[in-house]
Amino acid sequence: MYATPIARLIEEFAKMPGIGKRTAERLAYYVLNLSKQEVDAFADALICAKEKITFCPVCQCLTETVPCAICGDERREQDVICVVEKPKDVIKIEKTREFKGTYHVLHGVISPMDGVGPDDIRIKELLARVTTGDVREVIMATNPNLEGEATAMYIAKLLKPFNIKTTRLAHGIPVGGDLEYADEVTLTRALEGRHEIG
Repeated sequence: MYATPIARLIEEFAKMPGIGKRTAERLAYYVLNLSKQEVDAFADALICAKEKITFCPVCQCLTETVPCAICGDERREQDVICVVEKPKDVIKIEKTREFKGTYHVLHGVISPMDGVGPDDIRIKELLARVTTGDVREVIMATNPNLEGEATAMYIAKLLKPFNIKTTRLAHGIPVGGDLEYADEVTLTRALEGRHEIG
């Protein structure tokens, strides 16, 4: 139905997460309507990112410098590590401007249904950081779903022998949310995480 180059372009876009056949089609036709300069700039950005971005040897986040800017910043609390699932989670937390420690990116969560075990994510690298004895607290900031909870609990058990304070992000009702739309688990977490006011 499509000319071979267009079919190939659609096929490549469709391999991306969250991109279905129709969206891949739209993206392919969008690219075809770009000027040669715009396509070259797009292709160059892809190649540049692939060639220059690497994993920080300390926190496992994506970076252009080694170590990354956060791990290399001496003003950060190096003895506090916030464990997240994905590199984009680091950006989300950094936007709050509240966290002053460092990060550790797991690049996934334990999910036996998907064939992902503890050896498939960056837990060994976290334990290597902890064994130095310079870590005071590990904050588990994995998603509050079944896999995220299981991963947090698994890591907490591994950290227990090190006598390191291991905490979990608070969960509950989002700001601007209505109780009528909150599920039972969210309400339970909100009640457990309540604090005194006034």
